[in-house]
Amino acid sequence: MKTTLRSGLLALALSATGFAAQADITVYTAGPASLAKALAADFTAETGINVNLYQATTGKVMARLKAEESNPQADVVISASWDTATAFADQGLLMAYTSPNAQNVPDFLKSDTAVAQGVAALGIAWNPNSGTPKPTEWADLAKDDFKLMVTMPDPAASGSAYELVSGLYANGQGELFDKLAGNGALVAGANKAALTPVLQGAKAAVFGAVDYIALGSKATGESIDVIWPESGTVIAARPMMILKSTQNAEDAKKFIDFVLSDKGQEEVAKVYLMPARTDIKALRPTITELKQLPKSGTEAGSRGEVLDMFTKAFGK
Repeated sequence: MKTTLRSGLLALALSATGFAAQADITVYTAGPASLAKALAADFTAETGINVNLYQATTGKVMARLKAEESNPQADVVISASWDTATAFADQGLLMAYTSPNAQNVPDFLKSDTAVAQGVAALGIAWNPNSGTPKPTEWADLAKDDFKLMVTMPDPAASGSAYELVSGLYANGQGELFDKLAGNGALVAGANKAALTPVLQGAKAAVFGAVDYIALGSKATGESIDVIWPESGTVIAARPMMILKSTQNAEDAKKFIDFVLSDKGQEEVAKVYLMPARTDIKALRPTITELKQLPKSGTEAGSRGEVLDMFTKAFGK
C-alpha cells in the first residue's frame, strides 16, 4: 500500500515539474527507410516522444497488421497505396482526424481518416547504356527490343506498383501484362529488387518503377533515366492513418501534424517524393506536370481480384 502511494506521489511530482515520461508511439511505414528514420528522429527531437519504427514493404506491413489483428501494436500506419486507406476506413479501423497542417493538401489527397505523407508517380526506369531504344510508352517494353530485358515490381509486395496495375486494368490495358509475360518480363519482388538489375546492366528497364527511387539513384550518378509515358501514368499517394485501436491518440495526432509541418514536408521532398502540401517545393516533376491515365469510370476490382488477374497473366 505504501509502495503504491509513494509511486503515485512520485508520478504527480514529475508531472508537476514537467518531467513526466512521454508515451512512445509505434509507426508502421512502407517506403524509404531514410525518410522514416529522419522523420522519427526529428519528431522525437521536437516533442520528446519516442517513435518505435517498423519500416518494410507495403506487403510486409500489411502482413504484420494482419497477424496482430487481435492485439494491435501500431498507432500510425503509412502505406504506399491509397487503397489501404480506403479498405481500412471501410472496415472501421481508422480514427477520424484532420490535421491543422493539412490546409494546403489538395482535397483528393486527404479524407476524414487519412492524409497523404507524400506522392510518387509510376514510370519507366531505363538504363541508357543498355543498347535498347529509349521507350516512350508502356507498350514499348513488350516489344522485341526488350525481350528478356524488363523487370517490374510485384504488386503484391509494392503498394505503388499495385496502383499502376490496378489503374491499367481499369483503363482496359490489362493485355499489357499478358504481353509482358510473353516477352519474358521478370517480376522481381518489391521496388528496389526490380530496379537493381537495371542499374547493374543485367536488364534494360523497369515497367512501373516507383519514380522517387529511380530519381534518387540518378541524383547519385547512376545510369538511369525516368520516363513517364506519354499516354499517362498513375500517382501513388502515401496515406498516413491513425488506427482506432491506438492507446496514444494525442501523440499519434502530433506525429501526423509534424509530418505535415514545413520541416516534415521538406524531409519528404529530399527523397524525391512530391510533398503532399502544394506550398512546399518539390525536387522533381509534380502532379500538375505529369499526365495521368484518363479516368475510365470503372474499377478494376478488389485488391484480391486485381492481384489474381496479374498472377494469371504471369502464370505464377
